[in-house]
Amino acid sequence: MRLHVDQRHERVLELVRERGSLRVADLAAELGVSAVTLRRDVETLAAQGRVHRLHGAVVWPGDTAAEPAPRRESAEGAVIGMIVPTTTNIFADIVRGARETIGAQGGRLVLGMTGYVDSEDPVQAEHLIAGGAEGLLVAPSWFGGVPVDGQEKWLVDCEVPTVLVERSAPAGNPAAVLDRVRTDRAHGAAVAVGHFAALGHRRITAVLQEGPHATQISAGYLAAVQSLGLEVAAGAPATREHGDYEATIDYLVDAVRKRGVTAALVHSDEDAIVLVPKLQASGIRVPDDLALIAYDDEVAGLSDVPLTAVAPPTRWVGELAAELLLQRLAERRNGLPPAPRQHLELLPELRVRSSCGGETSAT
Repeated sequence: MRLHVDQRHERVLELVRERGSLRVADLAAELGVSAVTLRRDVETLAAQGRVHRLHGAVVWPGDTAAEPAPRRESAEGAVIGMIVPTTTNIFADIVRGARETIGAQGGRLVLGMTGYVDSEDPVQAEHLIAGGAEGLLVAPSWFGGVPVDGQEKWLVDCEVPTVLVERSAPAGNPAAVLDRVRTDRAHGAAVAVGHFAALGHRRITAVLQEGPHATQISAGYLAAVQSLGLEVAAGAPATREHGDYEATIDYLVDAVRKRGVTAALVHSDEDAIVLVPKLQASGIRVPDDLALIAYDDEVAGLSDVPLTAVAPPTRWVGELAAELLLQRLAERRNGLPPAPRQHLELLPELRVRSSCGGETSAT
């Protein structure tokens, strides 16, 4: 259960009093809040004279023990470039998380957008670096989420530290050595299938948008169906172009009426919202005839039938990617040997609402 701000402040004071000093990042992890939130708490308590904040650490007043060595110095004055295909959908929160994290350390985020045109990635990078960016957070416009035909070359040759965001490179690809932070979308799909199975569904399908996340979601769906001993629905997972709703409706209606499918995972939740009334117009009721789980949870709770949804930790993706890049900049500035490269995968959560039947609506 998330603590109220006053309760969180008391818990911060309790932990710092017990231990004398703690890193801000470690304290945030222990309390289960973002680094940005915890820094605000510490700033408030420090302004009240109840703790001292020193170089990324929080110290009990009067404590004479040596403060813990910070993992990185302040990013005061640093300019960080971020390249994203869009600032809508999941990237709105990712950008927000990165911006707040960098700003809390005294740095500034500068944005470049590519509109899902892969040739724009290096153009935007060159522009940002020429403008003073010391490092880059990059979500390249790789259609399948991974590079093909040398799309990664400019990244590998980049002259500033770079962290991949919501993208990856397969083992053996030159870009596989880059730091990266992304959502484990396969895990999210498996959680959705597991929820359906727990409700008694045995024939479950999936309908996915073409794009960077389809491969991961598909892999998670198939792995969960097989590990749970469920039946793989004919034609599943079905991958469609965004906006091809008629083909999707035809597939789902046929799956329900002819193949006994009773549940479907739909990516994205915007698509799921469009599909619900179209299904009902075709005589398929949600959730009575077909239980639905959406993927992304940006607007799923606003559907006429509030949709259970897989929710990626988008803000955390931005925060942790920014933290990792700032660490790399500190290493470079201080002439320190770089710590091992990191591949971070964050687990989504399932937010249960009424589209699977019988559940209490969630926020």
